[in-house]
Amino acid sequence: MIAFEISQALIHLVDDDGMVLRALKRLLSAAGYRSMSYGSAEEFLARPNPDGPGCAVVDLCLPGEDGLNLQSKLMETGIGLPLIFLTGRGDIASTVRAMKGGAVDFLTKPVEKEALLAAVSKALELDFLARAARVDIESFECNLALLTPREREVLEGVVAGRLNKQIAADLNIAEKTIKVHRARVMQKMNVRTTADLVRLVVMHGS
Repeated sequence: MIAFEISQALIHLVDDDGMVLRALKRLLSAAGYRSMSYGSAEEFLARPNPDGPGCAVVDLCLPGEDGLNLQSKLMETGIGLPLIFLTGRGDIASTVRAMKGGAVDFLTKPVEKEALLAAVSKALELDFLARAARVDIESFECNLALLTPREREVLEGVVAGRLNKQIAADLNIAEKTIKVHRARVMQKMNVRTTADLVRLVVMHGS
């Protein structure tokens, strides 16, 4: 389990039943979570995009835009907020569609406390991992942008498994110059070994 500060997370509750919203809010508050309530998908979509960690607990059958349409719209706008669906009368087709869309869980009302808290914990862990991955990608891309065109050529040679003398021959420059470029590449990419450099580039598909 990835550790995270639950006090930093915000759980978005989307349900047209005020009693359900109040019950969910009390349950989450008792477990140490902050939450915000919305009476419809439209109200939820009208809010500013959430920057901090969190997830959404969404009723499948909402007036207007239903839960599945809300899921689709979030995917279209690139908002990767993990969703947990609640339903009083779910069917297999809806469950399959929700899960294919990346839903964390699909719970039946009245939802059990343990099941909901477990789903929220899982959703927040997934959100944490996704955010960490985005930070990692952004860091990689920023470091990559620091490389000069020649350093990019040297990087490509290193990743291809070429020796310094082979890269020097390929680029028609001195081997000692390749060593200088290679050292700068390692420094800018913030790695200590060639194996780490290759692993980093391969992992990010560049």
